[in-house]
Amino acid sequence: MKTHWKPFFTTLVSTLFFVQCAATLHKTGISLERYRSNLETKSILVENLNWKYTERTGTKETLVVVHGFGGDKDHWTRFSRHLPEGIRVIAPDLPGFGESDKPEGINYTQEAQAERLYQFTETLGLKNFHIAGNSMGGGIAGIFAAKYPEKVKSLILFDNAGIKSPTPSEMQTIEMAGKESPLLLTSPEDFDRLLAFTFVKPPYLPGFLKTYFAKKSFANRDWNASILKQIRKEGYFLERNLEKIQSPTLVIWGKEDKVIHYTVMDVLKKKLKPKLETVLLENMGHAPMIEDPPLSAKLVQDWIFNVEISK
Repeated sequence: MKTHWKPFFTTLVSTLFFVQCAATLHKTGISLERYRSNLETKSILVENLNWKYTERTGTKETLVVVHGFGGDKDHWTRFSRHLPEGIRVIAPDLPGFGESDKPEGINYTQEAQAERLYQFTETLGLKNFHIAGNSMGGGIAGIFAAKYPEKVKSLILFDNAGIKSPTPSEMQTIEMAGKESPLLLTSPEDFDRLLAFTFVKPPYLPGFLKTYFAKKSFANRDWNASILKQIRKEGYFLERNLEKIQSPTLVIWGKEDKVIHYTVMDVLKKKLKPKLETVLLENMGHAPMIEDPPLSAKLVQDWIFNVEISK
């Protein structure tokens, strides 16, 4: 009996050890990345929900950055490193994602998250700031700007959701055919496919970290699927409220984005033309601030500077 269980026990211990080591190395690596970007990890209670966020101090301008679907605050960590020191950066984990609370039974639509984000900024005492968002986070940032124009100095959108593209993206084509969203993993081994779908040049990840992220993403699959279902049911809420946006708006898009087609910018040009600047990046995927942090930060830095001197 002892002989029979020994190989199983050894394998179990080895597996647990690997998982623990990978998790520890992951935390160490993320902590180092935040340290290199001068980001401090903080938490705050907002309407009975615990928010985790990172913050870099600055005395000139404040920039709130909002991650996309399935993402977290660290989607902006390397991007933040390349911004001038005077810019204060605040990157929250939205409720339902990252290290923030994930209560069941509440609404996770982009509109609901925009309202929560408003309460988050109010609790932090933020009065007037720039706001940026990627994908779902871009939809939330846009809705925020439409609902609370007095708080937004400028709006910065990276491949934003919430608007129907005149040309369907590859993901839309797949979903319209009745197939499952490419954003949901079918197994941990499917992680490489997701990276290739999202980026032209996926960011480098050591093998053990890729395995850790793959297992974590797959473990969150059903939860993410439930949130995605709510967002799909919500429809194109941002598009219906574009006329309410008063702030100057910068739109940055990866031309090779398979998730949301860059022709969304055509819709934005019609609705926001007097106060809109667009940048289409060649050989870039769905999340430019991850794929090319220095370039993305330079575009945002120059935009914020130009907005301020034009006042």
